[in-house]
Formats: sequence, C-alpha cells, structure tokens
Amino acid sequence: MRELGGVVVTVHFIGAGPGAADLITVRGRDLIASSPVCLYAGSLVPEELLDHAPPRARLVDTARLNLDEIVAEMLAAHADGLDVARLHSGDPSIYSAMAEQMRRLDAAGVPYDVTPGVPAFAAAAASLRRELTVPGVGQTVVLTRTSARATPMPPGEDLPSLGRSRSTMVLHLAVQRVDAVVEELIPNYGADCPVAVVARASRADEVILRGTLADIAGRVKEAGVRRTAVIVVGGVLTASEFTDSHLYSATRNRGEHPQDCEEHSRMEHSRDRVEHPQDRGEHLRDRGEHP
Repeated sequence: MRELGGVVVTVHFIGAGPGAADLITVRGRDLIASSPVCLYAGSLVPEELLDHAPPRARLVDTARLNLDEIVAEMLAAHADGLDVARLHSGDPSIYSAMAEQMRRLDAAGVPYDVTPGVPAFAAAAASLRRELTVPGVGQTVVLTRTSARATPMPPGEDLPSLGRSRSTMVLHLAVQRVDAVVEELIPNYGADCPVAVVARASRADEVILRGTLADIAGRVKEAGVRRTAVIVVGGVLTASEFTDSHLYSATRNRGEHPQDCEEHSRMEHSRDRVEHPQDRGEHLRDRGEHP
C-alpha cells in the first residue's frame, strides 16, 4: 500500500444509488467530498452528487472511455497521491464492471475499497410498494440480464433454465429485448404471470408499467421505455392472500435470537444422541426456524 504523510492513497468504488441524489449513502457522499478526483458514469449518476466534490476536484465523465482509459485515470491520480471517488450507478456489486477494474488495480498494487449503494431493483420494489420475498409465494429472487450485445451468458443461465423454478425474477439491461424475454419466460411462468417494468426508478421522471407476460411488451413499446429500466416478474407483485411470516409470530420465543435458537437446537440434538442412542432417528423441532 502506498502512503503519503501516513495517509493511504485509495480508489473508492462508490454505489451512487438508483437515480435520486439523496439515496446515496452518507459514507459515499463523504468520500466524494474528500476525493480530489471523481470518475462518474455519465448520465447514470445524478449531477447533484458532483456538487459534493472538492471545489477544484478533477471530474471525469467515463461514459465514453474504455476500461483501460478509466484505469489509466486511476493510476495517474494514484501516482500524484490523490484519492479517487469512482461512482457507479446503483450498487457496484451488480453489473458495474468493478471486478475488471479491481483486477487491474491489484496488478498495479493500488489499494481500493468499496462502498455499497441502493441497487436499482430495490428502488424499483420500493416504487412498486412490494416485498420481493413473500411467505408462501416467493422466497427466492433471481437477478439476471439478457445477452443482446453484451457479454454472453454462462451455460445454464439462459432465461428458460432460470425460469424453471418460477422464482421472482428481476431483469436488468433487458427492456430493449422485452419481446424475447416474454417469449422465453411464458413456458415456465404462464402468460398470466404478473410483471412490472420500472424505468428510472426513484427519479422524478420515473415510469411504472404493470401487466402480465401476455401484455407487458405492448405496454413497454406504447410508453416508449427503451433503457434504464428493470423488469420484475413473479406472483409476489400481486399476492395478497398469504400466510404471516413466522419471524413475528406471537408463538415465537421473543427472548431468543434466531441464531441462538438454532445453536440451542443443535446442542440439544447432539446431547440427545449421546444420552439416548435409541432415539437417533428422531428429529427435534427447530424452535429457531427462520421464515
């Protein structure tokens, strides 16, 4: 690690959030304010966030730069002893190309850290006023995309394969291929499966479209939505008759943490096997079961 005056010079990967400027984290805002260099992803990052940068900060729009050019900016700043705020829309752990940048920084011996942000799918769920994991309806969320002109999907991650579980699915970078998405999902989900498309989630010009796999493509085209949108598919979007979660059940022991209950159950089961070998085949009730 390189230090100047006892201070480590670092590249900060920062999740800028889904669009609304006030959805950036406090830590992310403060890192922008302390970094003399700020790299941001063009129109995907709110301009208001750049107001937090120091008065004479170097602001670089990376929208038209390739990966090597972006990393070159980071290396140049590091050589000059300057911290870099690298802003990515949403959360940098999802579809940000952060991994490629970190790999190059590792090779160059440049330290970095990561500050999470509010992801687009979470902002979309908030706008829809829906939980994506509903008891008895859906407890799994698949985050994926389509290939189109992007990097090919790995084997087994095509939509027909992922759709076999009928889990709640959230698609990024896919709205331009909505016809293909519908065609590939209907065989598993059914034409009447609820769908929502949220464009520019959390922004003032946000657009929300609701429908089913049978009609959502037409709604998307009619609204002119072509980019910066997520597609949410699954029964959780309209579910109303579902069971309450065990997490807040009145019958649950409120004095125990779920992890404590699980550990207690394991210890009790272990003791039972030692003291009562004839009962080894019996299963104790898990009093710490999570919903």
